[in-house]
Amino acid sequence: MKYHLITLGCQMNMSDSERVRTIIETQTGYQWTDNEDEANMVGILACSVRQKAIDKVYSRIQKWNKWKNKKSLLTFISGCILPNDLEKFLKLFDIVFRMSELEKLPEIIRQYGIVTPASLQVDFKAMPENESINSFWKVAPLYSSDFEAFVPIQNGCDKFCTFCAVPYTRGREVSRLSAEIVGEVQRLIGQGYKSITLLGQNVNSYGLDKKGDEVSFPGLLRRIGEMGKALNQEFWVYFTSPHPRDMTEDVIETVSQYDCLAGQIHIPIQSGDDEVLRRMNRKHNVETYRKIIHSIRKHLPQATIFTDIIVGFTGETDEQFENTRKALKEFNYNMAYIAQYSPRPGATSSRWADDISREVKKTRYHQLSNDLRKCSSVHNRNMIGKTYRVLVTGHDRKEGYLSALTEGKIVCRFASDDKQLIGKFADLEITSSTDFSVEGRLVEVGG
Repeated sequence: MKYHLITLGCQMNMSDSERVRTIIETQTGYQWTDNEDEANMVGILACSVRQKAIDKVYSRIQKWNKWKNKKSLLTFISGCILPNDLEKFLKLFDIVFRMSELEKLPEIIRQYGIVTPASLQVDFKAMPENESINSFWKVAPLYSSDFEAFVPIQNGCDKFCTFCAVPYTRGREVSRLSAEIVGEVQRLIGQGYKSITLLGQNVNSYGLDKKGDEVSFPGLLRRIGEMGKALNQEFWVYFTSPHPRDMTEDVIETVSQYDCLAGQIHIPIQSGDDEVLRRMNRKHNVETYRKIIHSIRKHLPQATIFTDIIVGFTGETDEQFENTRKALKEFNYNMAYIAQYSPRPGATSSRWADDISREVKKTRYHQLSNDLRKCSSVHNRNMIGKTYRVLVTGHDRKEGYLSALTEGKIVCRFASDDKQLIGKFADLEITSSTDFSVEGRLVEVGG
């Protein structure tokens, strides 16, 4: 019996999928297949945060349900899903479960078609019960890579940004025990992992829900940093994503003190206009955000800075959009993930008029993307002639080349067909650049 799992959305869903695969393969007898056509069970970890991701779910399940006319097929869905979407999926999928119900999945699969539809066994009317997420974290993940790993440190969100569905899909913030986090990181390093990303909706509010029973986020970083000092191994630790409201100088200073804490900061701004930020309920303004950027430049001058931006938010005027363009140029990002606003059912802004036309959103998206291209291009040109430590991540699209990432997550490629280099550190002299990547010459391999 074979299964296939499709994962949509963010890195948190990708991390969750590794634990789902563990339960399926160790407790149900199903084995993974890359080919969904030959699977006896197919599933999706969905994401309600973006409409495009939900559209992909409907497209897939329509195809799968047609397959049932020709063969026996079991379908399931879980992930980061709004209650409205869940109710619709109950009618389309055989099994629907919350991630906190993962331990019940093997029994649900065994019972399906014998007693009642499995999808009716879970009550989806209530908000997610985050207390049970602790048992989910104890599941040993089946990592999808042998050199890169995601380690969840937190689940849920307390910020309630008006555009965001996460508090309604994952519930309120719950921090994982620091001993479990440090233990997982230590095991990964012992197994030779080179890149580890700490995951949470708002990582820098880690521990705040424990009322002093846990370390703060800087404290967690220090524990990992000290462990890195004690070990004679090279690795990079990242975190994503922090919220400007909780981003303290202590976090940035801690990153600067330890070699294993990578010099790459992802700090979402969402908009460069104070009034838009207020309506987004971001609880920060451009000036407070500016201070964070200045602190990063002061303590981590070589760090790359990534961000998230939404264009076409409800009521965004041309002038407010221009303020976002000014912010992007001022903060001179290496990379920005730009999204066109779409209302999500359940989020506060879904009750407001989506009054920016699709054409205007597209125009603003392309304008901001061009601004970003100019910033990134300058950064990358300045890398030419310098040597960078990189982690080789796989084959490049260009034949005869391998792909790699710098510590700052700048995409590189270099001429080589030696697949033994994948998963290793190397030194690369940069010889040319494009808007969003660089090319180099392999100088030395090690680690």
